[in-house]
Amino acid sequence: MSSIISSNVVRALVVLYVLIILVPIYYLVISAFKSNDAIFTQPLSLPTSLSLQNFAAAQDDAGLFQAMGVSIYITVCAELLTLLLALPAAYGIARIPLKGTVLIERLFGISFLIPGFAVLVPTFLLSIQLGLFHSTLFLILFYPVTALPLTVIMMAQFMRSIPYEIEEAAIVDGANRLVILVRLMIPLCMPGIATMLILNFLNFWNEYIFALVILGGDTQTVQVALPLLKTLNIVDYGLLTAGTLLTVIPVYLVYIVIQRKMQEALVAGYAKG
Repeated sequence: MSSIISSNVVRALVVLYVLIILVPIYYLVISAFKSNDAIFTQPLSLPTSLSLQNFAAAQDDAGLFQAMGVSIYITVCAELLTLLLALPAAYGIARIPLKGTVLIERLFGISFLIPGFAVLVPTFLLSIQLGLFHSTLFLILFYPVTALPLTVIMMAQFMRSIPYEIEEAAIVDGANRLVILVRLMIPLCMPGIATMLILNFLNFWNEYIFALVILGGDTQTVQVALPLLKTLNIVDYGLLTAGTLLTVIPVYLVYIVIQRKMQEALVAGYAKG
């Protein structure tokens, strides 16, 4: 009897958790197709029409589609650069027995203690000195710097979990360190890589302060453009929810694709095991 009650409690909690997640998403989606009056008078009812007027207004008022293109470009380039730098560093720390690797890993960990606001002014001055102020290239180079500490430490832990016998067999077969990294470590670490891709994508996509300070003019990220939809006299919530929905869709799509790849890698790993 007690087991039945406990299972029913668990089911009820799961349903409650799902509702807590889905209700805000439902409200966001339906509000994007409504006017201000409809949002306040019938907040949870379905829209009377699927008009794209709010989305068109978001583009006209803040150039949201161009801003999304800038954000996608910066995020993708920063993601690739982060992996290009982090994977060899993590492999060297985790698998190559050299003096100083422990100290290097600890130095990466110390960087977590530095708040982002503390480097805002130096970063601003550095962009001017390099001639990259108001340039997306600076953010492409800067974002990986902020992501490298966590990415290197996490990937080093994943690589340490791989049995050394596999690497030793590859060395006996004549593989060098680069071949081992590309053909052995990276495929075996795909769940970890997928996890860091999701985390870094969220950080790069949602970053606001440095994008606001460094970029300017017609070039802006989606997080900087989104507040432009709010006017001084009145807040058009239909317009804001439409813009917010546009910024959420790429994150959701990336999460779905990477999560699927992560699950495929986990299943393949279990099958090989």
